[in-house]
Amino acid sequence: MEIKEEGTSEEGQHFLPAQANDTGDFQFTSIPKTPNEPQLEFILACKDLVAPVRDRKLNTVVQISVIHPAEQSLTRYASTEIVEGTRDPLFLTGVTFPSEYPIYEETKIKLTVYDVKDKSHDTRQIFKPILTWFSSTFNLCVSHHARLQVLHKDKDCPFPPEHWPKNNQVRTCVLPEHKDPPPEVGRSFLGYASFKVGELLKSKEQLLSLSLRTSDGGKVVGTIEVSVVKMGEIEDGEADHITTDVQGQKCALVWECTAPESVSRKDNLPFLNTVLRNPVCKLYRFPTSDNKWMRIREQMSESILSFHIPKELISLHIKEDLCRNQELKELGELSPHWDNLRKNVLTHCDQMVNMYQDILTELSRETGSSFKSSSSKGEKTLEFVPVNLHLQRMHVHSPHLKDALYDVITVGAPAAHFQGFKNGGLRKLLHRFETERRNTGYQFIYYSPENTAKAKEVLSNINQLQPLIATHADLLLNSASQHSPDSLKNSLKMLSEKTELFVHAFKDQLVRSALLALYTARPGGILKKPPSPKSTAESSPQEQPQAVKRQDSIPHHSDYDEEEWDRVWANVGKSLNCVIAMVDKLIERDGGSEGSAGSKEGEKDASLEDSITSHPREDWYEQLYPLILTLKDCMGEVVNRAKQSLTFVLLQELAYSLPQCLMLTLRRDIVFSQALAGLVCGFIIKLHSSLNDPGFLQQLYTVGLIVQYEGLLSTYSDEIGMLEDMAVGISDLKKVAFKIIEAKTNDVLPVITGRREHYVVEVKLPAMMFESLPQQIKEGQLLHVHPVLFNVGINEQQTLAERFGDVSLQENINQENFELLKEYYKTFMEKMPPDYISQFQEQHDVKGLLDNLHQNIQAKKRKNVEIMWLAATICRKLNGIRFTCCKSAKDRTSMSVTLEQCTILRDEHQLHKDFFIRALDCMRSRQTQGALSESDDPETGCLTDNKPTSRHFYPVALLLVSSHLLVVWLILSLALLLAKYQ
Repeated sequence: MEIKEEGTSEEGQHFLPAQANDTGDFQFTSIPKTPNEPQLEFILACKDLVAPVRDRKLNTVVQISVIHPAEQSLTRYASTEIVEGTRDPLFLTGVTFPSEYPIYEETKIKLTVYDVKDKSHDTRQIFKPILTWFSSTFNLCVSHHARLQVLHKDKDCPFPPEHWPKNNQVRTCVLPEHKDPPPEVGRSFLGYASFKVGELLKSKEQLLSLSLRTSDGGKVVGTIEVSVVKMGEIEDGEADHITTDVQGQKCALVWECTAPESVSRKDNLPFLNTVLRNPVCKLYRFPTSDNKWMRIREQMSESILSFHIPKELISLHIKEDLCRNQELKELGELSPHWDNLRKNVLTHCDQMVNMYQDILTELSRETGSSFKSSSSKGEKTLEFVPVNLHLQRMHVHSPHLKDALYDVITVGAPAAHFQGFKNGGLRKLLHRFETERRNTGYQFIYYSPENTAKAKEVLSNINQLQPLIATHADLLLNSASQHSPDSLKNSLKMLSEKTELFVHAFKDQLVRSALLALYTARPGGILKKPPSPKSTAESSPQEQPQAVKRQDSIPHHSDYDEEEWDRVWANVGKSLNCVIAMVDKLIERDGGSEGSAGSKEGEKDASLEDSITSHPREDWYEQLYPLILTLKDCMGEVVNRAKQSLTFVLLQELAYSLPQCLMLTLRRDIVFSQALAGLVCGFIIKLHSSLNDPGFLQQLYTVGLIVQYEGLLSTYSDEIGMLEDMAVGISDLKKVAFKIIEAKTNDVLPVITGRREHYVVEVKLPAMMFESLPQQIKEGQLLHVHPVLFNVGINEQQTLAERFGDVSLQENINQENFELLKEYYKTFMEKMPPDYISQFQEQHDVKGLLDNLHQNIQAKKRKNVEIMWLAATICRKLNGIRFTCCKSAKDRTSMSVTLEQCTILRDEHQLHKDFFIRALDCMRSRQTQGALSESDDPETGCLTDNKPTSRHFYPVALLLVSSHLLVVWLILSLALLLAKYQ
């Protein structure tokens, strides 16, 4: 797939190819902009419409088009919803122009009013000729909320690349104005009106009342009112166009909807723009239960982290794998059997590294679009990139409540689509792999996954601690050369702490077992037992080394000196004690304070006292240098032996079942990369919107952050494998911790460090934002996340699975993650301050919600969507991050998100009960996106001319109640289709 570059230097060229002629005569007046806010928003209402047929009740829709200055073309921009059964429609869906849209005071807006005779044909038929032509020239990739991405394929296209939409531009379809309008089936033209943006902005109270005229410009068929949405002001308006119990009531039209200070401040915009790109905004106004108006701005934005995080992660994998390959080469001489295995492993590992490098190269070439469309989910070069990663934000302003933001991250289920699901997903594949490894033959040594992970952890600690100890040892020598007692004590303290951590890392029994296994793999190596000094027993505990689990695969060697490792290990501690004793003596003789903080009485041998007193007045540096050198040599010996033995443990995992082992690692990396990209995006957005909440920040560093994933995958066919992949990928997010640092440059993109078993994501904040954080976070405390996944299949495939298949996978996942959620809540109640807890319990009954959730999980009810709603509510009350996922983050995801948004408006913001369904229809209406046709197949991304119309498909929420309704739905839909086409 080729994603064309969308630069910002030629902003607006798709809509304005030239803003001036050769003499520079064209001069356009820009509209004043507020950063990160739409340039222009307005709402529409019609009055006294004339029906083409007497006594006919009109079903009205308004098409909004844009005519740009110096251009003779019409850009179809948006549509309202359809208002049925009235000649005075008041539209709940407004029109919004994002801040990046090239609109000027000279820009002309055309409003065309239609009477929809058959809603099933609306939108699909009017845009069918346009989209049919587009489909032959472009590849249309539709995202879950009617987002259009245009990817160039034909070099003869009339819109060359230089005229494509640039970064942050709205994508619309352009139709030359002189072209005849396409044939319209199911809708009739009523009238049109037009105005210039400057006329609207300069009008009295920024309100225009325009006459609607027929196509010949003669007959007046009604009026249309255009009212600007005024930020921060309140104006009165009539609600008598609404055919409910609020008819005739005066409603306060509240348009104040400025974002919270932390969101709207100009200083924070670079941080916000790190995550969000290409916003698509929709505007609504809905009545409340007390007959007031609330205003909702819905925004969907892409995230550039879709590509940035996978590239960071792949770079880390390459670095880690190259280091591992080098350690395998440095393993030393092995017997022919093990040496052949090592060579085989290195061959496959080198191929894997080359594959990662090729993928990274291909990703680096991708420019332009900042998300991967669903039609590309099976492409190999993009398999690390999440599908359709977007932020879905609802900004609510109601008359009596504070502004509220509700964010949901929508993303396709993390899964290895290119690898396929013929043999299942990660959950099944990993279990099968471990079972087979456990039963392998004598030529391999079995180490459990826990031991393998422990080996990787110890190797990582070694690589981190060894250079730190060397640095502190050099600082100690530098302090000695300066004869600075205070500096010497501080340097010694740091050296002692790091060395103790270093020694502690080797206390695990795994190291001893690995040393024995490695000894048996040497070509006939026999180590004679030297005499064992008793002094070593004082520095390290004498523990009998345990044999590895498969003892028959490790021949016993009576000549192996099991105590040698204890002696080597003890030499590090003894060398450190020698350094401590020397520093104490030097400071004491210099008249400093008695004793060092790191000195320990009773641990100094007589030989140490002799070595100190034999150099009464020599230079500090000269006396310490030999001891530091000895300490480094002892550490080097320990590191060399430990690295080789633990690398041999990793060799066992890799040697078995090549290349299946590496392919499993690849699959897990792919799934984890997709999951991590969404997590980082969600974390940054949550942090940005909650910077002014001290309770959230305290919870962040005290307990951690709950991350709740709502899965809508079925347990049928390939989606079983997707769910298995998703479950493992989300569980692996427990390995991730966040660290917030101050941004020193304009580059505020997050940076990832660590290894496969432990990642740290460094999030950069601008200086002003960083200073507002608690001290614990500013000092670099790691912030942990607690991911949970709840899945409920809701489509027709889930009905088949429940009737004829197996849903145990979904039940097990929900039960396991409920236990994790309950454990998080328990920790939350224990660690948060009592005053915060008392206030929290007064406002939220999370315990009751948890009990209800547990009952619903245990009930094993078919398509129990109550599980999703309860889990989402608990997550919001615990200040968590919400994710909604299905196969491609389109149909099922958008249905779930819009239902959740309307439920929030009803429960939290007093949405009028009679407008719940209408609000839901407005949010789900595809026609409000302007150029998108219902004939776009949302699952395949291709055009289907004869797709059944949406009128025959009843709301999914009803189908969720019972699977029996699905059968009725199929019969009725078939009957309606047969009757229609007969």
